[in-house]
Amino acid sequence: MLFAEGTKVRFKNTGDEGVIIAILDSEMVNVELDDDEMVIPAFIENLERMEDIPKPNRNPIKAKFVESKKAPLPPTPPLQDNDSQYHILKSLGIQLAFDPQVQPDGITSSYDIYLINDTRYDALFTFTIDILDETPKTTNGKITNVSTVNLGEMKFSQLNEAPIIEVDIWQVTTIGTGYKMSKKFKIKAKQFFKNVRTAPLLNRQVHWYQLFENFDKEKKPKGEDLKTYTQRNATKPKNPSSDYRRVSGSDPMELAHFENEIDLHIENLVSDNRKRTNADILRIQLTHFNQFLDKAIRLGVRSAFVIHGVGKGKLKNEIATQLINHPEVKTFKNEYHPKYGFGATEIIF
Repeated sequence: MLFAEGTKVRFKNTGDEGVIIAILDSEMVNVELDDDEMVIPAFIENLERMEDIPKPNRNPIKAKFVESKKAPLPPTPPLQDNDSQYHILKSLGIQLAFDPQVQPDGITSSYDIYLINDTRYDALFTFTIDILDETPKTTNGKITNVSTVNLGEMKFSQLNEAPIIEVDIWQVTTIGTGYKMSKKFKIKAKQFFKNVRTAPLLNRQVHWYQLFENFDKEKKPKGEDLKTYTQRNATKPKNPSSDYRRVSGSDPMELAHFENEIDLHIENLVSDNRKRTNADILRIQLTHFNQFLDKAIRLGVRSAFVIHGVGKGKLKNEIATQLINHPEVKTFKNEYHPKYGFGATEIIF
């Protein structure tokens, strides 16, 4: 349940009412009582929001009821976006939400897909949706703590195709990334329409799936003692003043002449101009990319740029898929650069 400073609440056991004036931690808040202005700490499990309590139970009002003259029901208020800043008192972890897009005639035409992270950790992710008779769509990226990422849309009619969802998550830590957590499932229409709830951060009714409860339960594999876990995850200290990792003494000239960028436009990779299929072009580009990546790692450079252009994003996504699983890659980003615009990915080793 979401609480924020200023939320009106009632104690479940005593019925006392008040207002939250401070968030103490993930389980306790300070409440100022309405009657005597006393401030007391309270566990959130002992509180309920006043707005969630049915009004007839709060302030019963005596009034005449004429059975033959029933007042019309008030119009349903529109759903509102989450403009207020909530304190997440109990994390639900990494979640997937399908937000219905309703047309003026009341018919749902499609669903916006959101990845939700209400934990205190950042994470890298790979999301794939595989729909019958269509090419699987994969999205890679980073989701910061307590935030959402739009992953695209799914049409209402595609529910009949039983789409297959696959999500991989890596927690971002101070020493790199944690274990990969994976989830793969098929969307079944009957269950899809049952999984409805108000999603954290979106603050509106969606079709909701909890993917991973939290990162802490996934960090240590079962059956592994603390000593083994610590030794396996120990990293050697890095020299922050150096621009390069340690390399062998036999390749200083190769390192000195190494260009830390590669342009993967096909005209820069092959000399002949014969017509090629898109699949052939992509294969050639990825071959040169992997050769460049292997050389950069062998020479020990700290960063490099891969120029892939903007286009439809197929090459960029293929590169991101390989980088996100590569043990030698610390991180990568496709942000605006004064030299490359949005057409290049920077790799940090």
